[in-house]
Amino acid sequence: MKKSVYSLVLMDDVVEAVDRMAYAMNTSRSNLINQILAEHVSMVTPEKQMQAVFQRIEALMGPQDQFQIQFQPSDSMLSIRSALRYKYKPTIRYSVLLYRGLQEDAIGELRVAFRTQNGELIDALVGFFTLWARLEEKYLGETCGGRAVCRIDEGRYTRQLRLAPGRAWSSEEIARDISGYIEGFDRCLKCYFAHLDDPAKAAPETEKIYKTYLKPGSVR
Repeated sequence: MKKSVYSLVLMDDVVEAVDRMAYAMNTSRSNLINQILAEHVSMVTPEKQMQAVFQRIEALMGPQDQFQIQFQPSDSMLSIRSALRYKYKPTIRYSVLLYRGLQEDAIGELRVAFRTQNGELIDALVGFFTLWARLEEKYLGETCGGRAVCRIDEGRYTRQLRLAPGRAWSSEEIARDISGYIEGFDRCLKCYFAHLDDPAKAAPETEKIYKTYLKPGSVR
């Protein structure tokens, strides 16, 4: 949605109250006023859409023991943590970044990161990320080739989230598919690491799990 600059004459006390509320909500004065006015005229803003998606992801993934939801001081990002069984139990951080236009083709990104300097762990992660990209290319037909929708760095993986074309998708559907994607990724990652000592088995076992999560959906 396009934004423009408007001049408004407001009471100082009202502005002070809005500023206090905006500070408590980690947002700006302009954004909060925009949200208040949008609610008053029954308009759904991009921020409300993103909030609805994040709230539903929290409802779907929050009750699961392996995930810990962490809200960020941003309307457009949600982080989810998961522990990996590997020596000192490093933490996986899944960050979901949503773009403002949720009904457009590309709606956001999934960023997977580890805070580690361990070279052995980084090599194993790059091995898994590379396998994951190959599986997506094999079964979905589009990942790093053609339109570049994923990127692999040392200890990091970034995947663009896109909507399947053809119709508009609800916040519920988007949240369901993002949650399912993260769950599948997390389970495959842990399977791969469980078989690090047997590389010949790691890839096919991971692929078996990948296929159980593969299904037509809105986010791909």
